[in-house]
Amino acid sequence: MSKAKPDPKSDKISPDLDTPTDLPNEAVEKVSAALNTLLADAFALYLKTKNFHWHVSGRHFHDYHLMLDEQSDAIFATTDQLAERVRKIGGATLKSISQVSKLQTIKDNNEDYVPPREMLRELMEDNKHIATAMRKARNLVDETERRTWFLFEASRQEGSNAA
Repeated sequence: MSKAKPDPKSDKISPDLDTPTDLPNEAVEKVSAALNTLLADAFALYLKTKNFHWHVSGRHFHDYHLMLDEQSDAIFATTDQLAERVRKIGGATLKSISQVSKLQTIKDNNEDYVPPREMLRELMEDNKHIATAMRKARNLVDETERRTWFLFEASRQEGSNAA
């Protein structure tokens, strides 16, 4: 039995990967888009942090080298949580580096040399940017779940616990 091939240009989920959810399709798409942008930014920030970890130099090399290594590990750990959140609600996650490049809002740094203090400042700004985006995505999830709850409650029969 042959399976239909998914359209590579589509972000729609294959019927084989369809995850049950109580969220309307529009909400799944909005939340998935926000989380996939965060996921792309997490990968971009992970690589930038690793880049600076590998290329830091100077008087505080040891401390900065260790700190950036720890931070890159923590950033990478968030990628699975973000991707699994998308899948939990029935959305499709990123599948390639080209999708990361397309969606990321964190700017790459391809300079041959960046002074350590500038590295730290740039990473601080990037982390602030991601924190802001995470708060917005969280609000989007909260609002969507609230609407779903209100619609459920409004559609219930009077005096019944069943929908």
